[in-house]
Amino acid sequence: MKSLLLSIALCLAAAVPCLGADAPQIPPGELQARERLNTTPRHGEWVEVPIPGSDMKLKAWIVYPERKDKAPVVIVIHEIYGLSDWIRGVCDQLAADGFIAIAPDLLTGKGKDGAGTDGFPDRDAVTKAVRSLKDDEVTSGLNATWAYAAKLPSAAAKFATVGFCWGGTTSFRYATVQPDLGAAVVYYGTSPESGYEKIKAPVLGLYGANDSRVGATVPGAEAKMKELKKPYLPKTYDGAGHGFLRQQDGQDGANKKASEQAWAETVGFLREHLN
Repeated sequence: MKSLLLSIALCLAAAVPCLGADAPQIPPGELQARERLNTTPRHGEWVEVPIPGSDMKLKAWIVYPERKDKAPVVIVIHEIYGLSDWIRGVCDQLAADGFIAIAPDLLTGKGKDGAGTDGFPDRDAVTKAVRSLKDDEVTSGLNATWAYAAKLPSAAAKFATVGFCWGGTTSFRYATVQPDLGAAVVYYGTSPESGYEKIKAPVLGLYGANDSRVGATVPGAEAKMKELKKPYLPKTYDGAGHGFLRQQDGQDGANKKASEQAWAETVGFLREHLN
């Protein structure tokens, strides 16, 4: 009884929708994603997103929160591994936290017989295909995803992007070309080489201290954003490596600790800038 009363009190104190006792705290790790998808009480479904000027429709996974009012939209940008079960698990967690989460498969039409991520024979083939995507077509896909989500009766007016690895890089880059973006979250993605002056959205960057390849691009971005007086909040987690949110069992516990801290930062940041 005490734990139930405490849970209710915390929900009321946070002034956010109480999400129920079943609501988990962070996304699943890669090995736990399938179980999450099989047991979640939230509604998720595959949808087809129209792309202006094209006969092709982008395949996307969407999950809805359980709340009585309209919810902000978060576009989840997949890793270099494509639209995987793990990315779908991230969508489920965002829905548990009160957002409409939609993840477009940016490889739609690139796989065998016009399929997307699931139309490639293995992860190496997916990785190669993602690397070959052009910025313009990715931007078009993300714009189309927002246009689709914005028309949902349950969607609020603001939206954000959250991206991982390649998707993290894309989330930051998208902020340089989409002035209507409400917020951008970058999980261990490299920083843009240019375009900072066009950014209007606040940016949250989440990095592992043992990820020097990505980390080397952070100081330049921080300096440029500071020079332009634009909000950029980089967070680096001791002992954590690249891909820590997916690989929560790695780095002798540091990845799990980073995941817990980073996800709390993510949810707080999105609620601050989207609600």
